[in-house]
Amino acid sequence: MSRSILLLGTRNKSRSIMAEAYINHVSDGRWRAHSAGSAPADRVHPMALKVLTEAGIELPASLQPKGREVFAGPSAPPMDFIVSLCEEVADEQLLEWPGSPRLLHWPMPDPTAAVLPASDRDEVFRAVLDLIQERADLFLAGEAERRVI
Repeated sequence: MSRSILLLGTRNKSRSIMAEAYINHVSDGRWRAHSAGSAPADRVHPMALKVLTEAGIELPASLQPKGREVFAGPSAPPMDFIVSLCEEVADEQLLEWPGSPRLLHWPMPDPTAAVLPASDRDEVFRAVLDLIQERADLFLAGEAERRVI
């Protein structure tokens, strides 16, 4: 049986999307990752899609910005963990979530905020994906320690 994790960002167009895709890619079905934003964008940032593709991470059609309300209602799938990826979301009043998920904060820099020439932006997105991979790998490695036996 898989466990669920919701990764929250502000716009749900880069950090949370990359984290969702990465966790779903590496967890072998043990985890089902979702992502959402407090003010979701219209589309995923193209550079996020580019670095995920370059890293060999599958991009399912469901990888789209969503509002966090989708995961807070009575018909929402229960989450085991809710993870904020930016200070803005961590500082917002959190919604009541169905069940009793654990709340975590993994602060990540916003790659879309980098003021660089377009030719250098992909490096910033790659660096943020590397940070996401490191944090997610630590989280997934500690899964056995969190299991109640």
